[in-house]
Amino acid sequence: MTLDASIPSNIARKAGQMSVRCFATRALMGDAAARDIADAVRGALARQQNVRMVFAAAPSQAQMLAALCAAEGIDWTRVTAFHMDEYIGLSADAPERFGKWLDDNLFGRVPFAQVHRIVPDPDPEIAAAKYAELLAAVPIDFVCLGIGVNGHIAFNDPPVADFADPLDVKVVTLDEQCRQQQVDDDCFASFDDVPEQAITLTVPRLMRAGRLFCVVPGQLKRDAVRATLYGPISTECPASILREHPNCSLYLDAESDPDAQ
Repeated sequence: MTLDASIPSNIARKAGQMSVRCFATRALMGDAAARDIADAVRGALARQQNVRMVFAAAPSQAQMLAALCAAEGIDWTRVTAFHMDEYIGLSADAPERFGKWLDDNLFGRVPFAQVHRIVPDPDPEIAAAKYAELLAAVPIDFVCLGIGVNGHIAFNDPPVADFADPLDVKVVTLDEQCRQQQVDDDCFASFDDVPEQAITLTVPRLMRAGRLFCVVPGQLKRDAVRATLYGPISTECPASILREHPNCSLYLDAESDPDAQ
Protein backbone atom coordinates (compact mmCIF):
# COMPACT_ATOMS: atom_id res chain seq x y z
CA MET A 1 0.00 0.00 0.00
CA THR A 2 3.05 2.33 -0.30
CA LEU A 3 2.31 5.46 -2.30
CA ASP A 4 3.94 5.57 -5.73
CA ALA A 5 5.46 9.01 -6.27
CA SER A 6 4.12 9.06 -9.84
CA ILE A 7 0.49 8.71 -8.69
CA PRO A 8 -1.48 11.65 -7.25
CA SER A 9 -1.54 11.14 -3.50
CA ASN A 10 -5.30 11.64 -3.21
CA ILE A 11 -6.00 8.46 -5.18
CA ALA A 12 -7.78 6.04 -2.88
CA ARG A 13 -6.15 2.82 -1.79
CA LYS A 14 -7.49 0.10 0.49
CA ALA A 15 -6.63 -1.15 3.96
CA GLY A 16 -8.92 -4.09 4.53
CA GLN A 17 -12.33 -2.76 3.56
CA MET A 18 -11.38 0.82 4.43
CA SER A 19 -10.73 3.42 1.75
CA VAL A 20 -7.64 5.56 2.41
CA ARG A 21 -6.74 8.89 0.78
CA CYS A 22 -3.84 11.23 1.50
CA PHE A 23 -3.65 14.94 0.70
CA ALA A 24 -0.71 17.31 0.63
CA THR A 25 -2.10 19.60 3.33
CA ARG A 26 -4.53 19.56 6.22
CA ALA A 27 -6.71 22.10 4.40
CA LEU A 28 -6.99 19.95 1.27
CA MET A 29 -7.74 16.90 3.42
CA GLY A 30 -10.47 18.69 5.36
CA ASP A 31 -12.07 20.12 2.25
CA ALA A 32 -12.11 16.74 0.50
CA ALA A 33 -13.62 15.00 3.51
CA ALA A 34 -16.28 17.71 3.80
CA ARG A 35 -17.19 17.33 0.14
CA ASP A 36 -17.64 13.60 0.55
CA ILE A 37 -19.68 13.98 3.73
CA ALA A 38 -21.86 16.67 2.15
CA ASP A 39 -22.47 14.47 -0.91
CA ALA A 40 -23.40 11.56 1.36
CA VAL A 41 -25.82 13.69 3.41
CA ARG A 42 -27.47 15.14 0.33
CA GLY A 43 -27.80 11.66 -1.15
CA ALA A 44 -29.33 10.25 2.02
CA LEU A 45 -31.80 13.13 2.28
CA ALA A 46 -32.88 12.43 -1.30
CA ARG A 47 -33.74 8.83 -0.27
CA GLN A 48 -35.15 9.30 3.23
CA GLN A 49 -36.88 11.89 5.35
CA ASN A 50 -34.23 12.37 8.03
CA VAL A 51 -30.54 11.74 8.70
CA ARG A 52 -28.81 11.05 12.02
CA MET A 53 -25.12 11.86 12.48
CA VAL A 54 -22.47 11.57 15.20
CA PHE A 55 -19.58 14.04 15.35
CA ALA A 56 -16.21 14.05 17.09
CA ALA A 57 -15.02 17.17 18.89
CA ALA A 58 -11.32 17.85 18.34
CA PRO A 59 -9.05 20.38 16.67
CA SER A 60 -8.27 17.73 14.06
CA GLN A 61 -11.86 18.04 12.83
CA ALA A 62 -12.01 21.84 12.62
CA GLN A 63 -11.06 22.28 8.96
CA MET A 64 -13.50 19.60 7.83
CA LEU A 65 -16.35 20.98 9.94
CA ALA A 66 -15.82 24.53 8.68
CA ALA A 67 -16.02 23.32 5.10
CA LEU A 68 -19.03 21.14 5.88
CA CYS A 69 -20.91 24.08 7.40
CA ALA A 70 -20.25 26.03 4.20
CA ALA A 71 -21.49 23.24 1.91
CA GLU A 72 -24.52 24.14 -0.18
CA GLY A 73 -27.69 22.17 -0.73
CA ILE A 74 -27.95 20.41 2.65
CA ASP A 75 -31.28 20.69 4.44
CA TRP A 76 -29.88 20.66 7.97
CA THR A 77 -33.42 20.96 9.37
CA ARG A 78 -33.79 17.26 8.57
CA VAL A 79 -30.55 16.21 10.29
CA THR A 80 -30.27 15.16 13.93
CA ALA A 81 -26.83 15.50 15.54
CA PHE A 82 -25.08 13.63 18.34
CA HIS A 83 -21.53 13.75 19.65
CA MET A 84 -19.43 10.80 20.64
CA ASP A 85 -17.86 11.62 23.98
CA GLU A 86 -17.78 14.09 26.85
CA TYR A 87 -15.65 14.73 29.90
CA ILE A 88 -16.90 14.08 33.41
CA GLY A 89 -16.21 16.61 36.14
CA LEU A 90 -16.10 19.88 34.23
CA SER A 91 -18.48 22.69 35.05
CA ALA A 92 -21.53 23.02 32.82
CA ASP A 93 -20.14 26.15 31.15
CA ALA A 94 -16.53 24.97 30.84
CA PRO A 95 -15.12 25.86 27.40
CA GLU A 96 -13.26 22.52 27.36
CA ARG A 97 -16.50 20.54 27.17
CA PHE A 98 -16.86 18.79 23.83
CA GLY A 99 -20.48 19.88 23.57
CA LYS A 100 -19.32 23.50 23.86
CA TRP A 101 -16.60 22.96 21.23
CA LEU A 102 -19.18 21.52 18.85
CA ASP A 103 -21.58 24.37 19.62
CA ASP A 104 -18.89 26.78 18.45
CA ASN A 105 -17.70 24.79 15.44
CA LEU A 106 -20.87 23.09 14.21
CA PHE A 107 -24.06 22.93 16.26
CA GLY A 108 -24.43 26.69 16.43
CA ARG A 109 -23.59 27.25 12.77
CA VAL A 110 -26.22 25.21 10.91
CA PRO A 111 -29.93 24.70 11.74
CA PHE A 112 -30.08 21.07 12.85
CA ALA A 113 -33.47 19.48 13.47
CA GLN A 114 -32.19 18.40 16.89
CA VAL A 115 -28.89 18.33 18.73
CA HIS A 116 -28.50 15.72 21.44
CA ARG A 117 -25.61 16.65 23.74
CA ILE A 118 -24.06 14.32 26.28
CA VAL A 119 -24.73 15.94 29.67
CA PRO A 120 -22.88 13.88 32.31
CA ASP A 121 -24.30 15.71 35.31
CA PRO A 122 -25.41 14.79 37.88
CA ASP A 123 -25.08 11.02 37.34
CA PRO A 124 -22.78 9.91 34.49
CA GLU A 125 -24.02 6.31 34.49
CA ILE A 126 -27.63 7.41 34.09
CA ALA A 127 -26.57 9.93 31.44
CA ALA A 128 -24.78 7.19 29.49
CA ALA A 129 -27.81 4.91 29.59
CA LYS A 130 -30.16 7.67 28.44
CA TYR A 131 -27.85 8.65 25.60
CA ALA A 132 -27.69 5.04 24.48
CA GLU A 133 -31.49 5.01 24.28
CA LEU A 134 -31.49 8.13 22.10
CA LEU A 135 -28.93 6.61 19.77
CA ALA A 136 -30.80 3.32 19.51
CA ALA A 137 -34.15 4.88 18.59
CA VAL A 138 -33.32 5.00 14.86
CA PRO A 139 -30.19 3.81 13.00
CA ILE A 140 -27.22 6.18 12.78
CA ASP A 141 -26.44 7.07 9.18
CA PHE A 142 -23.03 8.73 9.46
CA VAL A 143 -20.20 9.11 11.96
CA CYS A 144 -17.47 11.74 11.58
CA LEU A 145 -14.55 10.74 13.76
CA GLY A 146 -10.80 10.92 14.25
CA ILE A 147 -8.07 8.73 15.70
CA GLY A 148 -6.14 9.51 18.89
CA VAL A 149 -2.39 9.31 19.31
CA ASN A 150 -2.91 6.06 21.22
CA GLY A 151 -5.18 4.71 18.47
CA HIS A 152 -8.41 5.47 20.29
CA ILE A 153 -11.70 6.09 18.53
CA ALA A 154 -14.04 8.25 20.58
CA PHE A 155 -12.67 7.74 24.11
CA ASN A 156 -12.11 4.02 23.67
CA ASP A 157 -8.48 4.00 24.77
CA PRO A 158 -6.58 0.69 24.53
CA PRO A 159 -7.13 -0.23 28.21
CA VAL A 160 -10.94 0.12 27.96
CA ALA A 161 -11.73 -0.57 24.29
CA ASP A 162 -13.87 -3.66 23.72
CA PHE A 163 -14.76 -4.81 20.22
CA ALA A 164 -17.63 -6.85 21.67
CA ASP A 165 -18.76 -4.29 24.23
CA PRO A 166 -22.30 -5.05 25.43
CA LEU A 167 -22.90 -1.34 26.05
CA ASP A 168 -23.48 1.38 23.47
CA VAL A 169 -22.39 4.22 25.76
CA LYS A 170 -20.29 3.90 28.90
CA VAL A 171 -18.20 5.68 31.52
CA VAL A 172 -14.45 5.22 31.02
CA THR A 173 -11.19 6.17 32.68
CA LEU A 174 -8.84 7.95 30.28
CA ASP A 175 -5.29 6.68 29.95
CA GLU A 176 -2.29 8.98 30.38
CA GLN A 177 -1.45 9.19 26.67
CA CYS A 178 -4.99 10.26 25.86
CA ARG A 179 -4.95 12.93 28.57
CA GLN A 180 -1.57 14.22 27.41
CA GLN A 181 -2.93 14.53 23.88
CA GLN A 182 -5.52 17.00 25.15
CA VAL A 183 -2.70 19.19 26.46
CA ASP A 184 -0.67 18.81 23.25
CA ASP A 185 -3.77 19.87 21.28
CA ASP A 186 -3.95 23.04 23.43
CA CYS A 187 -7.32 22.04 24.85
CA PHE A 188 -6.03 22.19 28.45
CA ALA A 189 -3.21 24.13 30.06
CA SER A 190 -1.75 21.17 31.96
CA PHE A 191 -2.06 17.42 32.35
CA ASP A 192 -3.64 17.77 35.78
CA ASP A 193 -6.40 19.93 34.30
CA VAL A 194 -7.60 17.10 32.04
CA PRO A 195 -10.44 15.10 33.61
CA GLU A 196 -9.71 11.49 34.44
CA GLN A 197 -13.07 10.14 33.28
CA ALA A 198 -15.46 10.59 30.38
CA ILE A 199 -18.60 9.22 28.76
CA THR A 200 -18.03 7.65 25.36
CA LEU A 201 -19.84 5.81 22.62
CA THR A 202 -18.38 2.31 22.46
CA VAL A 203 -16.67 0.66 19.52
CA PRO A 204 -19.65 -1.53 18.52
CA ARG A 205 -21.95 1.51 18.64
CA LEU A 206 -19.65 3.40 16.24
CA MET A 207 -19.22 0.39 13.96
CA ARG A 208 -22.98 -0.06 13.52
CA ALA A 209 -23.30 3.29 11.73
CA GLY A 210 -24.02 3.14 8.03
CA ARG A 211 -20.90 5.06 6.97
CA LEU A 212 -17.81 6.36 8.76
CA PHE A 213 -15.69 9.35 7.77
CA CYS A 214 -12.39 9.39 9.67
CA VAL A 215 -10.26 12.56 9.45
CA VAL A 216 -6.73 12.30 10.86
CA PRO A 217 -4.14 15.04 10.24
CA GLY A 218 -0.79 15.74 11.84
CA GLN A 219 2.62 14.23 12.57
CA LEU A 220 1.58 13.21 16.09
CA LYS A 221 -0.94 10.76 14.62
CA ARG A 222 1.45 9.01 12.21
CA ASP A 223 2.30 6.05 14.48
CA ALA A 224 -1.38 5.53 15.31
CA VAL A 225 -2.24 5.61 11.61
CA ARG A 226 0.50 3.09 10.86
CA ALA A 227 -0.91 0.74 13.49
CA THR A 228 -4.42 1.32 12.15
CA LEU A 229 -3.39 0.40 8.61
CA TYR A 230 -0.78 -2.30 9.18
CA GLY A 231 -0.97 -3.63 12.72
CA PRO A 232 -3.11 -6.48 14.00
CA ILE A 233 -6.79 -5.76 14.43
CA SER A 234 -6.63 -5.46 18.18
CA THR A 235 -7.67 -3.22 21.05
CA GLU A 236 -3.97 -2.33 21.38
CA CYS A 237 -4.91 0.06 18.55
CA PRO A 238 -8.69 0.39 18.72
CA ALA A 239 -8.83 2.23 15.36
CA SER A 240 -7.57 -0.93 13.62
CA ILE A 241 -11.15 -2.24 13.73
CA LEU A 242 -12.07 0.40 11.15
CA ARG A 243 -10.52 -1.87 8.51
CA GLU A 244 -13.49 -4.18 9.02
CA HIS A 245 -16.22 -1.61 8.47
CA PRO A 246 -17.85 -2.06 5.04
CA ASN A 247 -18.07 1.68 4.38
CA CYS A 248 -15.30 3.64 6.12
CA SER A 249 -13.18 6.36 4.52
CA LEU A 250 -9.91 7.53 6.10
CA TYR A 251 -8.56 10.98 5.19
CA LEU A 252 -4.90 11.76 5.90
CA ASP A 253 -2.49 14.58 5.25
CA ALA A 254 1.16 14.22 4.32
CA GLU A 255 2.19 14.47 7.97
CA SER A 256 -0.10 11.73 9.28
CA ASP A 257 0.30 9.24 6.41
CA PRO A 258 3.12 6.77 7.13
CA ASP A 259 3.36 6.08 3.38
CA ALA A 260 3.63 9.69 2.23
CA GLN A 261 6.79 10.45 0.22
